[in-house]
Amino acid sequence: MAFNLKTKIWQTGQLEWWGMIDNEDLYLGRREFPEPPEEGDEWTVLETGDTFRVIDMEICRLEKKD
Repeated sequence: MAFNLKTKIWQTGQLEWWGMIDNEDLYLGRREFPEPPEEGDEWTVLETGDTFRVIDMEICRLEKKD
C-alpha cells in the first residue's frame, strides 16, 4: 500500500489502521479511516473519540479524548 503519506501507517489482520504519530503508535480506526487517505481528509475514531486530519500529506491528531 503506497499512499504517499509522510506518516508511517499499517493495517492489522483485523483490518484496523495504526500510525506512528509523534513517536506513538496510535489507533486510526477501521471503517472510518479514509482509504485512500488524501489531503484534507478528516475523521473521528469511534472507539477512542480521537480526531485526525491529513495536513501536508501527514496524519495529524487534532483532538485527543480521554
